[in-house]
Amino acid sequence: MEGVKWLKCGYDNNFNQRSETMQDSDQTEQEETSRSQRKRDVEALQDIGERLVTLNASQLGQLDLPDNLRDAVKEAKRLTANGAIRRQKQYIGKLMRNIDPTAIVAKFAEWDGSSREQAAKFHQLERWRDRLLADDKVISELVLAHPRVDVQRMRTLIRNAHKELAAGKPPKSSRELFKELRLLMLVNAAPTHDANGEDENPTYQED
Repeated sequence: MEGVKWLKCGYDNNFNQRSETMQDSDQTEQEETSRSQRKRDVEALQDIGERLVTLNASQLGQLDLPDNLRDAVKEAKRLTANGAIRRQKQYIGKLMRNIDPTAIVAKFAEWDGSSREQAAKFHQLERWRDRLLADDKVISELVLAHPRVDVQRMRTLIRNAHKELAAGKPPKSSRELFKELRLLMLVNAAPTHDANGEDENPTYQED
């Protein structure tokens, strides 16, 4: 009977030791995860702060920044020495830890979305120009897509662009063709008006 008690006592001790070891391991893992997350958060705030330094005055004016952060960003933009700029950016990163960056990140996302939209429009214009220069029949597609197009003006620019390319001259007409396409897109994007002077496409109106 004593032997059974001894075995049971030894089993309980080993179980308790294993339990404590597992708890210590779990606690260590949680601490490591917490430290890693804090490090990522700090790095993210540092990146946001560094992007603030790249903004122009108009963009900075659209952000509701604390005075000390705004002054620090302006100071970073004024500096020219690499070492001084690096230290100032680190200081900005520390200031970022004391604010809620949600509104700043949202504004960045808004700007990025606008930039991507503008880039897409630019590439669309480039594709139209390249297709028009490669095939005269494409102008019929352009007329269908944009009825307001000045066909005679487009044909003249296409013809001159071909001549300039053959003569090895600067692509003046090609650039003019791009400008005409851009203007055409802008005109078609503008809201039209019905007989009563009201917009036919009210989705473009702002509150």
